[in-house]
Amino acid sequence: MSDAIIQRVTDAVGRVTDPELRRPLSELDMVRGVDATDDAVTVNIALTIVGCPAANRIEADVRAAAEGAAEGRPVAIEVGVMTPAERQTLTEKLRGPAKRNPFGADSLTRVIAVTSGKGGVGKSTLTANLAVALAQRGLKVGLVDADVHGFSIPQLLGLVENGEAVQPTQVGDMILPPIAHDVKTISIGMFLKQSDGSNPGAVMWRGPMLHRTLQQFLTDVFFGDLDVLLLDMPPGTGDIAISAGHLLPSAEVVVVTTPQPAASDVAIRSGLVARQVGQKVIGVIENMSAMVMPDGSTMDLFGTGGGEEVSRALGDGAPLLGSIPLSPALRADGDEGTPVVIAHPEDPSAKAIAAVAERIASTGRGLAARSLPFTTR
Repeated sequence: MSDAIIQRVTDAVGRVTDPELRRPLSELDMVRGVDATDDAVTVNIALTIVGCPAANRIEADVRAAAEGAAEGRPVAIEVGVMTPAERQTLTEKLRGPAKRNPFGADSLTRVIAVTSGKGGVGKSTLTANLAVALAQRGLKVGLVDADVHGFSIPQLLGLVENGEAVQPTQVGDMILPPIAHDVKTISIGMFLKQSDGSNPGAVMWRGPMLHRTLQQFLTDVFFGDLDVLLLDMPPGTGDIAISAGHLLPSAEVVVVTTPQPAASDVAIRSGLVARQVGQKVIGVIENMSAMVMPDGSTMDLFGTGGGEEVSRALGDGAPLLGSIPLSPALRADGDEGTPVVIAHPEDPSAKAIAAVAERIASTGRGLAARSLPFTTR
């Protein structure tokens, strides 16, 4: 009878999912053993690191799973920590024996860089909401905050605790991105602190450091299997845009503008630079378009036609994917850290973003000219 109980509890505990790695504990070799007597069941698990932020949740989930399979016996959970050798084995199991960029030319993950010609057009807000809207459609989504100097993604996704950006968990030299609204996210803001302990600090880096930062986000951060990786790009056509072209040659680009010519004229340049580094512009999003008033009328606060102008200038391959109306809810929800597509899904801006996400998700990414992970005979 004890052997049967041990097997049932082992199977149940093994199916518990690590909330950061999103893999079963059995697959991660985190279940060290189960013992059972007529009076009690003991489960021994190993966390990845000391001070694991998911420790309480893992222990609670393991206890619940064990109690469900222990046929009324009391359950004791013994929690240990992996040895350095075990952590090394785990990291190699997850990402291979050597660091590499998993989003290179042969990747099956769809990489979409969201860019703009100038700042202040709401690019980061749109990127955060677009990521969540894609996750709501059942896709596995990652988000890289590549706007190193003007990072804002942690705040927009609510990855802030006590005024500080949530820090990633580090297992050996592998970084686990925090998850918000089912989006795995990394940002330089998660690593910066002022000398007095406040967060965030300021970044004063030039080209080589910026390139290295983006490279580390792609190689050191373990996103796991993703359907889509979004990049919140800095405005303009500087170092990060060039680095992204080298590191992510198969990335697609979405250009964000506002209706006014001052923004649309500059936005065209970001699309042209993307093409110069070999990336494909798949569309344009016009943000801050006509605001819907309480009486149903609209007000063109920033003019009209900017999105259509950018789309026309970039050619047939860059359609206007959608126009996002100016919305107080979109701004307020971003300040509160809950994307509008979750907090107010019936808001006109949320509906427009959801429609863009649906359009992007439905088009998919072509396989032409890419190597696939199998061979023919």
